[in-house]
Amino acid sequence: MISPLERYAELFSMNNDMAGWIQIEDTPINYPVMYTPDNPDYYLKHNFYKESSAYGVPYIAEHCDPMEPSDNVIIYGHHMNNGSIFAGLMNYEDRDFYERHKTVRFDTLTETAEYEVIAVFKTTVYDDTGFKFYLFSHAETEKEFTDYVEQCRELALYDTGVTAEYGDKLLTLSTCEYSNTNGRLVVVAKKI
Repeated sequence: MISPLERYAELFSMNNDMAGWIQIEDTPINYPVMYTPDNPDYYLKHNFYKESSAYGVPYIAEHCDPMEPSDNVIIYGHHMNNGSIFAGLMNYEDRDFYERHKTVRFDTLTETAEYEVIAVFKTTVYDDTGFKFYLFSHAETEKEFTDYVEQCRELALYDTGVTAEYGDKLLTLSTCEYSNTNGRLVVVAKKI
């Protein structure tokens, strides 16, 4: 039985699919984060109240564990044309925006945490050429972790000067990016 932080107790009592809260200061990104491993894409088309919604609500990939947590917790959110949900992640294409927004706050139900951005990149999904960032949640070896981080940094739009080491916990935020078919903009951060 989860005993959520006081600030999330009321929300959790309204919907126990809630796994945490994501926020990036001075942006519209300030949302509950959902987790339904048995129905992974449910919140792609449902809001917090489980009502049908084109906006959805940010949600955690089914193979990640927000409570343990996994080596990498992946959160997906729509890139809405009105700037809501994860559309604000597109601002990370601009290094100046990154310089003003180097951290992401992701609280689980039981812990508050800050993450430092290590890489921002674009890739494609559902094809053989794109980086399959969405498959990485648990590193079996130090090399696997290091290879993942190096690939993120190699694809990065710019050098943040920040990296991660084996044992660090990662947070990956993903939204649609429309310059490529099935494109994604991905922000990877490490827990600090």
